[in-house]
Amino acid sequence: MSTLEQMYQQVILDHAKRPVGRGLVDLASAEGHRAGESHQVNPTCGDEVTLRVDVTPEGTVAGVSWEGQGCSISQASVSVMTSLVEGAPLAEVARLDGLFHDLMSSRGKGLGDDDAEDSLGDATAFTGVSQYPARIKCALLGWAALKDSLARSGALATS
Repeated sequence: MSTLEQMYQQVILDHAKRPVGRGLVDLASAEGHRAGESHQVNPTCGDEVTLRVDVTPEGTVAGVSWEGQGCSISQASVSVMTSLVEGAPLAEVARLDGLFHDLMSSRGKGLGDDDAEDSLGDATAFTGVSQYPARIKCALLGWAALKDSLARSGALATS
């Protein structure tokens, strides 16, 4: 295993052991905020996540909280995603979602774009996962919950 692969594996393990955003928080109560919740399950392996999102009237993700169970890949991916999208405008969240989906389609080759990979930060640790079709769904589970939560909040219709 290369040094880079070891580093990526360590990032995934660190996020799985110390997840960002874990623990559901009550949905937004601030005036004008929109909130949404989604529960997603990967029927292939049983991984699941319940995710809540809070969006400001200006269209910025004010907070993400979640609870889930499953493999290290699914739990670490939603943790990394949470750290990426909190504080981001919805347009940036959509861009990051697209980049991560592109990464998961790369079959282990990465994006070939240093700026795009820099935008993904720790999420580039999942490059190796994209070589294993059965594991891609694990890595995308939290992203699906985020997208559904945003849709349920009504925030996407106003962005």
